Amino acid sequence: MTISAFNHLACPLDGGPLLRQDANWTCAAGHSFDIARQGYVHLLPVQKKRSLDPGDSKVMVAARQRFLNAGFYQPIADAVTAATLEALPASASCLDAGCGEGYYLRRLAAAVPDEQTLALLGVDISKWAVLAAAKQDKRPGWTVGSNANLPVQSATLDRVLSMFGFPVYAEFARAIKPGGMLIEVDAGPDHLRQLREIVYPSLKPERAEERAAPAGFTGLPPQTVNFPLEINGAEQVADLLAMTPHGYRASAEGREKVAALSALSVTVDVRIRRWVRDDQVTSE
Repeated sequence: MTISAFNHLACPLDGGPLLRQDANWTCAAGHSFDIARQGYVHLLPVQKKRSLDPGDSKVMVAARQRFLNAGFYQPIADAVTAATLEALPASASCLDAGCGEGYYLRRLAAAVPDEQTLALLGVDISKWAVLAAAKQDKRPGWTVGSNANLPVQSATLDRVLSMFGFPVYAEFARAIKPGGMLIEVDAGPDHLRQLREIVYPSLKPERAEERAAPAGFTGLPPQTVNFPLEINGAEQVADLLAMTPHGYRASAEGREKVAALSALSVTVDVRIRRWVRDDQVTSE
């Protein structure tokens, strides 16, 4: 196998192609972006930030890294890896849009067969997440950026992953090659239900399961990954809460209830949806 960094990057200011020159990426208009010593590049302009430090905090990233590296979500990673590699061209590219600390791209890279060449890029709005990803694996490209303005050239990706993230379908459609695929993972109705029952007074009604294909895509049959998870140890229980949105949505009382636990049994329930990019690429 050959794992490399995806290099068809685009300037976040004018959309033009970026070329790597020593320790920076530069476009024809003269915009230049330095490569950090850890190997990632920051392509989220200040004027496009919604806060000074957007995305997951350093604490959330560390919790997610510990939890995922312990293997708790490996069945999800295995299913996503299989979906990504199915019918993949021998030389291909894959973007994880909202990559976090890079767990799912690392699992994908570990499963690539010998005859496969795969260029990888992880993009996340959190600099702490991208920093953690770059420290753990130097082979993929890692970029601080936004799904609303992906720093990649149009029609250059064979696969895009959206893992529990914030999909921007028009941008994904622009970036994916005709016949390429978006693989989207979302929580199912029973995902972490036992944890949610602890931290919230009541649970909201679940949304309908049926999903129409986004513009520019055709849907394939969805897949369900559902399994019980036993978490032993107060630190790992705390990490699970901290890595999810429930960590900051829960009340102080709810967080205190979780903090008192030394073990927790939960259901993992996710939906994997595959959207194939239509052959005709149009302006979105």
